[in-house]
Parts: sequence; C-alpha cells; structure tokens
Amino acid sequence: MSSLKEFTVQSARPLPVIVLADISGSMGSDGKIQALNHAVREMLEAFQDEADLRAEVHVSVITFGGQAKTHLTLGPARNMKWSDLGAAGGTPMGAAFNLACQMVEDRNVVSSRSYRPTVVLVSDGQPTDAWEQPLAAFLASERGGKAFRMALAIGADADHDVLKAFLADPSARVYRADEAKQIRMFFQLVTMSVSSRSRSANPNSAPAISDEGWDL
Repeated sequence: MSSLKEFTVQSARPLPVIVLADISGSMGSDGKIQALNHAVREMLEAFQDEADLRAEVHVSVITFGGQAKTHLTLGPARNMKWSDLGAAGGTPMGAAFNLACQMVEDRNVVSSRSYRPTVVLVSDGQPTDAWEQPLAAFLASERGGKAFRMALAIGADADHDVLKAFLADPSARVYRADEAKQIRMFFQLVTMSVSSRSRSANPNSAPAISDEGWDL
C-alpha cells in the first residue's frame, strides 16, 4: 500500500452500507438470485476503487431466506471477498430488521466516528414473520431512523406497502425490477449514491443522485 493510500485509509471515517437481501425460495426463479449476486459483487468492486480522505465505505449483507443471518460482516469494502448466495425458504424480513437494528446501534460494530449509514432493502415477496414491530424499532433507533434508506421490489409479488413503510418517507421511491437485469441497474444507483456521499464535503448530507430516465 502506498503511503498516500495508507494515510487515506487511516484518516477516513467509515461510511456503512448495509444490504438486507431477500434470498427466499422465490428468488431462485427467473435468474433473480444470479442477478443479485452479480450486482452485489459489482458494487463491492466499485467501492474497492474508492479512495477519499473523508470516507471509507464499509459494507455488510444481511440475508433473509428461511432464517435471517449476516452473510457479510460489516467491514471495509477494500477487504471484501464475495461468496454467492443461494435461494431457499421463507421471507423472515422482520428478523432481518432486528439484525440491522442491532448492527447499527452497536458501537463496537458501527463506531461513533461513522457517517450516517445507507440501508438497502431488496425483496421479491411478502414477509412470512412479524415485521411491524421490528421495523418500528429500527426506525425509532438513533441510527436506524437517521439512515439513508433505499428499497427495491423485485417482480409483481413484492409487498410494496412493506417497502414503503421501510422508507418511511412519502416522497421516497420504491424502485421496481420486473427483469433480472434491473436488479443490476438498481445496485448501480446505490453505488452512485454512496460514492456521491463519500466524495462530498459532508458525507452525512443527503446524496444528490438523479434517477431520471431509469426504467425502474
């Protein structure tokens, strides 16, 4: 590592990105899980090329399919190696909200130096567990409530009402992917949004990303 790169990494404050990924059985059809794997891998590779004195992108992936668990522990994107996800089971989205809340509120995981997190929810179905209270707790938490949130509904069966509740902002857009290739497009938007923040004078400010022309 060059001296400049080492100085950048040591000086930068973490900018957490947490992806809540639906990997229930229905994600195994129509190339959806393959597209999700490709899109997340591309996102990680893009973040690995980021180098800024203010912000260093950290990434975690929480999956929910059969059970909710942390697939990728929160850490610097530059150190990440992606292992592909499979699709199986139900859609325990509420349990994923619980894990996300625990993560963002744990100062040993998300340090006090960290910028406001970006939390991304991707789902192609409806929750199969109790999700209202876990989501309410996440939104009421100090960091969960302040997080920048983005949501993608994959296919016609995705529960848009739950995704809208996750965004908790009437003006915020739930993106839609009717084809597997649009999952990749959505994650490109996530990447641009996070990169815009990491390069801004104030990474805690809202990202100024236009989605005009995106067919989502």
